[in-house]
Amino acid sequence: MATNNKHRSHLPMLNSTRPSFMAYDAKDPDHKTEPIEQLRPPEGAPNVLLVLIDDAGFGSSTAFGGPCRTPNAERLAAGGLKFNRFHTTAICSATRQAMLTGRNHHMVNTGAVMDVATAFPGNTGVRPNSIAPLATILRYNGYSTAAFGKWHQTPGWEVSPSGPTDRWPTREGFDKFYGFMGGETNQWAPLLYDGMSQVEPSHDPKYHFMTDMTDHAIAWMQYQKALTPDKPFFIYFAPGATHAPHQVPKDWIAKYKGRFDEGWDRLREETLARQKKLGLVPPDTKLAPKPKAIKDWNTLTPDEKKLFARQMEVYAGFGEMADYEIGRLVQAIRDMGQLDNTIVFYIAGDNGSSAEGGMNGVFNENTFFNGVPEPIEAQLKNIDKLGGPMAYSHYAAGWAVAGDTPFA
Repeated sequence: MATNNKHRSHLPMLNSTRPSFMAYDAKDPDHKTEPIEQLRPPEGAPNVLLVLIDDAGFGSSTAFGGPCRTPNAERLAAGGLKFNRFHTTAICSATRQAMLTGRNHHMVNTGAVMDVATAFPGNTGVRPNSIAPLATILRYNGYSTAAFGKWHQTPGWEVSPSGPTDRWPTREGFDKFYGFMGGETNQWAPLLYDGMSQVEPSHDPKYHFMTDMTDHAIAWMQYQKALTPDKPFFIYFAPGATHAPHQVPKDWIAKYKGRFDEGWDRLREETLARQKKLGLVPPDTKLAPKPKAIKDWNTLTPDEKKLFARQMEVYAGFGEMADYEIGRLVQAIRDMGQLDNTIVFYIAGDNGSSAEGGMNGVFNENTFFNGVPEPIEAQLKNIDKLGGPMAYSHYAAGWAVAGDTPFA
């Protein structure tokens, strides 16, 4: 039976009926077996690369008028289509689960992040067995599948050697997984899994997870195409960027020195002007009213301005580094001669910018979640460490509002 004639409405596809016969000698020329048929997708099925940036607002990247330089996103948009509407659930796990199943997030029991799942319907964190993930559908149709980076779709009580492991990436349709299971991780010293095996942390002082995950994605793609060049791949590439902690090498931060000294109010105005020029929003678009809790930049103290500007420099550097690594993956696909046969989805934000840093930002994000305020004076003492391995920082909420221009 030819692959293209397979009945694909039932997954897994039903096995072909093989003729039976009786033979006493395998070398008998009158009794030949049919070759084992390889599962292949329909003729002309393309590779698929799905990129998902974390906690980036509509107005964060230069592709959408923002300040974070994303030349690779701009290049892909120039050669394809740019969309200014995306159904977001405004929270990590729910958007991801909806996207990777094609269902409303409540239908897949992901009403919020996995960390706060409850026993109430639509919020248990447990995907029903009646709903097949996209990766499973593609794998059952002959694709090679791989996920790299952030997952955050497995209930916390299932992330252990005890299982069950039904909702781990490699049990949800992905042949390969290399990344972290929770909502965030330390980019300098991440808690990683390869499949379901925990990875020994790197001792390289220059190590950064964003580069590491890209290296693994490129290697997997190259192996896959070397072994089965006619078999398409599905790669889900989900960086930890630009979710907190904002951690990035100093060279990337230095690119933005002084860029945000004029503050978030000016940034909102500049971003909206660029969005209008790019045709992303109607010409008569006005900025949404700024939340009352966000102070006007011109009322801040010099110390506040100094700290907050540095926080945004770190964030922007993190965003640009992520775009650079995405570009490296796209270039590797091009070098393999596969880019013209690859559909690339570059989603610049699973939800809006995050305001979890509070009004002043934090040097250690865990203080925010534990209700412990970090005074400006204490943060200023460590300002030069922001972005580095000794920090676990997040920016002030004013930048989140600016990153969501024009919607917040």
